Amino acid sequence: MITAIGQSTQPITSNTLEKSIRDFPEHAESGTCPDSASTDQTPLAFDSRAARPCAAKIPNPEFSLPDWRQSLRDAVTDPRELLALVGLSQLADRLPDNDAGFPLKVPRGFVARMRQGDPHDPLLLQVLPQLTELNDAQGFVDDAVGDLAALAGHGVLHKYAGRALLIAAGSCAANCRYCFRRHFPYAEELAASHAWREAVACLAADTSIREVILSGGDPLVLSTQKLTELTEALRTTPHIDRLRIHSRLPVVLPERIDDAFLAWLSGLPLQRVVVIHANHPDELDASVGAACTRLREAGATLLNQSVLLRGVNDDDAALAELSERLFAFGVLPYYLHQLDRVRGTAHFEVPDVRARELVGMLRARLPGYLVPRLVREVPGERAKRPL
Repeated sequence: MITAIGQSTQPITSNTLEKSIRDFPEHAESGTCPDSASTDQTPLAFDSRAARPCAAKIPNPEFSLPDWRQSLRDAVTDPRELLALVGLSQLADRLPDNDAGFPLKVPRGFVARMRQGDPHDPLLLQVLPQLTELNDAQGFVDDAVGDLAALAGHGVLHKYAGRALLIAAGSCAANCRYCFRRHFPYAEELAASHAWREAVACLAADTSIREVILSGGDPLVLSTQKLTELTEALRTTPHIDRLRIHSRLPVVLPERIDDAFLAWLSGLPLQRVVVIHANHPDELDASVGAACTRLREAGATLLNQSVLLRGVNDDDAALAELSERLFAFGVLPYYLHQLDRVRGTAHFEVPDVRARELVGMLRARLPGYLVPRLVREVPGERAKRPL
């Protein structure tokens, strides 16, 4: 069993977070990926050879903890504003109408980590609507992972033995363009509705379930009070002994990991696993490192899952630096997912041959525990399929 790295018994306070950010060591020097071509190419082209840094320095800012709800309300939702913020207003005429049917949303703190004037920035490409999303591609469908067929109750998915997944929320702090649930009918299937009653009843009726996975959307867009409502209800289901939270908020909105949330997490009578989601080392600045420290201090085991994305992280230098930086933050690389073939995402796909080649390169340069497992989710299968 994987256990948390670097557990600490220090008090979990806002002052701890501020000090962690001020004192967090710089992890790596900046540079560009080997064999990268010039960025003087067609803007917004998904070219994995485009130059991009693989090891940007981690900043060490003076920090005050903002209210995460206000940060969420202040998220950028206009693609033209996003382009202006990163110095690329000249590309506004290349944006699709109506955000290609999937609204832009990205916190300003995440935008601040993007490189100015670079249309190939790996963080920008993950969130900016693209005309290529409108192209039809064979084999790309609305429900690529078979979620609807796996519904066992209201907002409850049961795909794998001993585990059930709750669709806890229908929104995220950042709308990732490769999202495998970008077409999911959240309005009809939210486990959190009706005070979680239908979802908890479904879990209580199946004593084979030992682990509850909170997903979405992103479960951490819910208030801590709403999360408490769930875990109080789960006290009546003694066969459940582990809570796993899948969330991108510790990366894109690290201020969500506040004192109230940590008090709730640390007080749970359950084993706690938090699976964060980072795809590129540039996402991991000092504020993310401090949030991870606080999660570990609250007793959570931290894992990371990434998606292999063309033009974003499809080179071994970027993936290796991601693993190194995650481990410096006390997070173990867990999965490297091949893209779920969701309609509107074909431009991100990396061929399986290249994916296997990249993992082979990682094995040659990293210790085994820093090499994520390359997998694909196949509808109807009882586990992720190793590649």
